[in-house]
Amino acid sequence: MINLEATGGVPGPGRIGRVAIGDILRKSALRFPARIALTEGARQVSYTELERDANRFANYLVSRGLKPGDKISTICNNSVEFVKALFGIHRAGLVWVPINTMLGPDDMSYILDHAGVKFALIDDNLHGQPERRAALESRGIALVAVDLTGKAKEAGLRSFNELIDGHSEIEPEVAFDDRDLAMIIYTSGTTSRPKGAMHCHLAVTMAVMSNAIELQLTRNDGITGQFPLFHCAAHVLLLSYLAVGGKMALMRGFDPVACLEAIQRDKLTVFIGLPLMYQVILDHPRRKEFDLSTLRCCIYTMAPMPRPLLERAIAELCPNFVQPSGQTEMYPATTMSQPDRQLARFGNYWGESCMVNETAIMDDAGNLLPPGEVGELVHRGPNVMLGYYKDPEATEAARKFGWHHTGDLALIDTHGEVLFVDRKKDMIKSGGENVASVKIEETLLAHPAVMNAAVVGLPHPQWGEAVSGFVKLKPGAQATETEIIEHCRKTLGGFQVPKLVRIVDEMPMTATGKLRKVELRNQFTDYFAMAQTG
Repeated sequence: MINLEATGGVPGPGRIGRVAIGDILRKSALRFPARIALTEGARQVSYTELERDANRFANYLVSRGLKPGDKISTICNNSVEFVKALFGIHRAGLVWVPINTMLGPDDMSYILDHAGVKFALIDDNLHGQPERRAALESRGIALVAVDLTGKAKEAGLRSFNELIDGHSEIEPEVAFDDRDLAMIIYTSGTTSRPKGAMHCHLAVTMAVMSNAIELQLTRNDGITGQFPLFHCAAHVLLLSYLAVGGKMALMRGFDPVACLEAIQRDKLTVFIGLPLMYQVILDHPRRKEFDLSTLRCCIYTMAPMPRPLLERAIAELCPNFVQPSGQTEMYPATTMSQPDRQLARFGNYWGESCMVNETAIMDDAGNLLPPGEVGELVHRGPNVMLGYYKDPEATEAARKFGWHHTGDLALIDTHGEVLFVDRKKDMIKSGGENVASVKIEETLLAHPAVMNAAVVGLPHPQWGEAVSGFVKLKPGAQATETEIIEHCRKTLGGFQVPKLVRIVDEMPMTATGKLRKVELRNQFTDYFAMAQTG
């Protein structure tokens, strides 16, 4: 609130000076009405169409009696309708609660209950999954379908395009502030349950403005959109490109030919991918059939690029590579490596702090450390989360000493670049997903033959880290490693299922009876690399 005494009794600008996620689209639609904002294969969507249908959906939501602060989930993979719905949600002043479509029904149910979701948009093919559908129906959540496979009507659901028909194309007048809650994105923590990182309109918009400058985006830029929009990284990239009048080529997952076709067809200027995606693109037998000359920048993320692969990609695809980094709690990007440094050093370098936030290294006593010393990576800036939803204790811990604590161990070198060293907390990052080892251990221990279990992340050429479980069986019990993996598959999401389960005779323990996971990591650190070469 404005301190009226400090301003001599002059109130703030209110709506005139509002910062809002939905306004990003409106401003670009006014500037670039005929430009293409989204493609989905051969389909092209202009800024005018995107703006029109976002307003229609917003008015539909308001007509249902939903009010600012109400929670609405999307259980969707990438589509044009998903993007239209996102902006409609923000225009209506509602709180977006995206659901990772790779989560199992149990975690999905927890998020819906924890956030108090009463309304959801869901892809019709995902609604067709019996366990997911049952979880939604048992909670009485009102559903609208993105009719991807034409089965929405058969399932008794109204489709997105059907329900917005006839609603006003004029944005509804809804009062909310730029510091109001705009979204809750759940991210797996070190406990077995996800935590909801809350963000306001200002935090996301500031990250968007920073990205546009750091990546030097213009209205002529376009990016591949194979990463899921329920992730903060893909979401903020979408907003960053739309903010400048650029475009995104939406895809539902990574297909190398689809990416190559999109670059050529839509004259895209930026490709973003995991290191493995670059390897697949470079080795693809059809790569040279496509004109990739419009590429001016390539972004790699989630894992460092091996030196031979990076050198080859720079030589054969594009001379400019960058690696941004961030996390859900500190809307990305927080750091970004620069193209001129790529061949000057190799390893898990995350680059310089972005203009939107400060970055430092801190010891456990709250002291900021000089260059070259290892400590916890901390940030502060307007892109920081409001806190964890319904979790003041975790929020306070994340804000200790007046900085946001990432849980990552790192150092800042003499060039001002962040070098990631290790995880401070026991978290596995597999294929861009956060996987809490405690949750997987609980699942392993639920198997009747398992007496003890430890889960670690082992280096993997495709996933960055692979979820790997080590179990000790109960005396006299019998089970195979395959049987234990199948047991996990029944209750866990696909990305959470261990890619390796090894039955061991004894677990490495400390004198006080605690598991020494570091010994397991060290012993099996080359397991997947050797398996690939073998």
